[in-house]
Parts: sequence; structure tokens; C-alpha cells
Amino acid sequence: MDIPFNKPFVSGHEQKYVLDAIAKGDLTGDGQYSNKSIQLLKKITGAKSILLTPSATHGLEMAALALDIEEGDEVIMSSFTFVSCGNAFVLRGAKIIFVDIRPDTMNIDEQLIEAAITERTRVIVVMHYGGIACAMDEIMAVALRRNLYVIEDAAHCIGAYYKEKHLGTIGHFGVISFHSTKNIHCGEGGALLINDDKFVERLEIIREKGTNRQQLLDGKVDKYSWVDIGSSYLMSELNAAYLYGQLQNIDRLTQNRLQIWNRYYFLLKTIDEIEIPVVPVETQHNGHIFYIKIAHRSKLIAFLNSKGIQSVFHYIPLHSSVAGKAYGKFYGEDRFTTKHSERLLRLPLFYGSDGVENICGYIKNYFSEQK
Repeated sequence: MDIPFNKPFVSGHEQKYVLDAIAKGDLTGDGQYSNKSIQLLKKITGAKSILLTPSATHGLEMAALALDIEEGDEVIMSSFTFVSCGNAFVLRGAKIIFVDIRPDTMNIDEQLIEAAITERTRVIVVMHYGGIACAMDEIMAVALRRNLYVIEDAAHCIGAYYKEKHLGTIGHFGVISFHSTKNIHCGEGGALLINDDKFVERLEIIREKGTNRQQLLDGKVDKYSWVDIGSSYLMSELNAAYLYGQLQNIDRLTQNRLQIWNRYYFLLKTIDEIEIPVVPVETQHNGHIFYIKIAHRSKLIAFLNSKGIQSVFHYIPLHSSVAGKAYGKFYGEDRFTTKHSERLLRLPLFYGSDGVENICGYIKNYFSEQK
């Protein structure tokens, strides 16, 4: 491809830190670079407690464990999201209740959540699509009124905010992804943001295979043992070293991506045949995804592919999948989820990409040829 869909960002500092971590010889996690990355993440996000994880998926699983999710519990979420949002709770025996999205942001429709709540509902999971925030004031108000927990899937959201609060810090828990497709990455990795202090100690135990090893390291006990359920949820020190080199450059990375995003927006907003993203005024996004919505998406994908431009669709709605049908149900009417997911097409967007004018030119030519 002349223009790939994604090219992972490289700051130029990662190799130095990775080699330094290797030279120090302790690569098991929770070392110098894990601590440095956590301190930078706290500065960026404002979160009080952060645990680095092997992936955002693992962070969701840890939150489900901390909340003692069990068989018969119900978890409300949008169907237009990644499978990890469902799996983390299905693994604990919960049933997923899908509700429709808002077509303007592709996020969960906050107005539909309360009607889907039953006596078995425990959690509301919100996914901020493309770093554009859900309506968190309304969602948190419902959660408070109905005594529910809120987990933010902020996988797309490093450097994105809602009313000056970093996404992932508003609900009880938030997860951020550092997969190679994300703005900031370390190949595979994630972070769990803990916004309710009462869960911090238990989550430290859960991530250490159910042991109180962290209490030993903190000098609170003279030996550690198996005290709870858990698993191995530590990020490798190699990944943390790579991540540290990335996080140091978040400002210039985000600025560059926003410039590219805004260029797409300016060049494509006048084409009648497409819809472009809507950014609510209370949201400060991070340029993670630029998408358009069109009819007959596959034809434009093939056309752009013939010009050497890779464009891709996104999630197949979970409620229409084999597992989604087995482990969940759609509450109410699917007015927008399927319709809009079938029209959404993501365009190339990565640090330093300079092909926006050519891409937009080809898109304009495509629609001119259809007339």
C-alpha cells in the first residue's frame, strides 16, 4: 500500500530505554520504567491510582473481578464496541444487555440506559469511540441514582477529555489501551485507572495472582501469601520502557494527529454523500480516528484500494455475533447500531501522515464519477 491505514508512532527514544531496561536485568514488571510510565500517566490523566497491565482487556477483566461479578448479574453496554467489553463480564457469568447508540458520536445513547436497568444490573460500561466522550454527566447521574458502577472503556482515549477531565477518570474504573493501533503504544499494553480508593488494595492483590505481594514490598507484612482470586496482570518492564519513550512525546503526537483530523474534516465536510464525525462541545478529543459514513461502503473501499490507499471498517455489532446472541440480548429497538456500523469507514490517520489531500481528492473524484 502507498498509504497504509496505520503506521505505529516511534518517537526515537524507545530503543534507548528498552536497552537500558535490558542492561538493568530485571524485566518482570513494576520496575523503574513501570514506575516512570505510571508517573507520566498520572500527570497526563490526573488519575490517583494506575496499574499497568498487559492490555486494556486485562484491565477490564480485573475490574470485573474487583466488583465480584457473578452468574446472573447484568451489564449494560453498547453493541458497537470491541469484544473485550463483553468477554470480561461473560467470563464471570454475567449477561450482557446491549442498548442502542447515538448516531452522531457512535457512543452509547445515555437516554436509553435507565430503561434497560433491572434488579440484576450491576455495571454500566461506556466506550468513548475514537476518543470522543460519551455524555458522562448524564450517565454518572443514572449510576448514582440506581447504585451502579461505571467502567469507562477509554481504550482510544489517551490525551482525550470531557469537561477537562481525562477520559477514564470519571467512572469508578477506566482502561486505556497501548496496542500498536493506538496513538500511544508499546505493541501490547494497557492501564487500569482506579477512581474509587476502596478498590485499590484489592486490585493490587488481583494483579499479583491473588497474593498480597505488594503489601510485602510496601513493608506492611513480613511475608506474602495467597489471599484472594487473581491472575498475572503485570506489564513487562520491556513494554513499560518502550511506553515511557512514547508518553514523553504525547503532546507533539496529539497535536499532529489533530492537525491531520482537522484537515480531513475541512476537506470532506462539503461532500453531500457522506457524514463526518460530530464532536460535542464538552469534548476535547485526541485525533484517534477519522471516519466517514456512506452508503455502499465496500465500493469506496475497493476504489481507494485501487489507488493504493488502505481504508477499513470497524466493529461488527456484538449483538449480531454468535457469542453476542449466546451471552447477551439487545434491549429495545436497534434503530442505529447496525445501520450506522455498516456505513462507517475509517480513513488512514497516523503521526506524520501527509496524504490527506490526495485521499480526499480521490474520495471527491469517486463521488463525481457516481453522478
